[in-house]
Amino acid sequence: MDLELKDKVAIITGGSKGIGKVIARVLANEGVDVVICSRTLETLESTAAELSKETGRRIIPVRADMTSSADVQNVVDRTIEEFGRIDILVNNAAMVGGQVAPNLADATEKDLIEDLDTKVVGYFRTIKAVAPHMQSQKWGRIISIGGVSARSSTFYGLRNSAIVHMTKTLSDQLGPDGITMNVVHPGQTQTDAVAAVQAERAKAQGISLEEFESRAAQRVAIRRIIKPEELAYLVAFLCSPKAECVTGESIAAGGGSLGAVFY
Repeated sequence: MDLELKDKVAIITGGSKGIGKVIARVLANEGVDVVICSRTLETLESTAAELSKETGRRIIPVRADMTSSADVQNVVDRTIEEFGRIDILVNNAAMVGGQVAPNLADATEKDLIEDLDTKVVGYFRTIKAVAPHMQSQKWGRIISIGGVSARSSTFYGLRNSAIVHMTKTLSDQLGPDGITMNVVHPGQTQTDAVAAVQAERAKAQGISLEEFESRAAQRVAIRRIIKPEELAYLVAFLCSPKAECVTGESIAAGGGSLGAVFY
């Protein structure tokens, strides 16, 4: 199926590795030129060179911290300078697993504020910066990467629940301008960052990483951890003109939560 994305322009935050990098690759293979940003320039430049060579599309690396409004605006300005338009925003920059300790006794105000500033307020900053450009062209796609923890009672789920509310609120406002907004909630996903978190948690529980992964797989319907490409294909569809009827929605891509009904 042709997703009709050829020559579109995307910004992907947290695009140098993990889920963001795979989304950049999938979009570039669909003919999209991509600006990737994160806090580490060396990794960004390496990823940009790799994906550009692999896909034949322009991949522009821009260093940015999503807690800085000036950095966010620089990413947007650089994109307009390079391409003259912004069609797609994929919000993905965040620390895997969050920064807040799971128990109240160990959780700190500082960690909670920093976690929300990066993911929730950071997403708000990028949306606010790109929206005028999308509104002027009467077309845009904004995808925010959340997490299935939005649907569970965890501190790090707080940020993902907030993203759901923000997405619905802004999708109502921006819909008349041809802009759709959706949240994609990954579950356990095969990335280096997730593997590192899993290894740490496995060690804390006194079990092997293999045993930890096996137990995690038993908690989802398809009985395995998902691949980042599977998530990226969903994101690519939501970015396409073919998905115009889907907006303000939260879609879980974690392999199926057992025993839960969401409506």
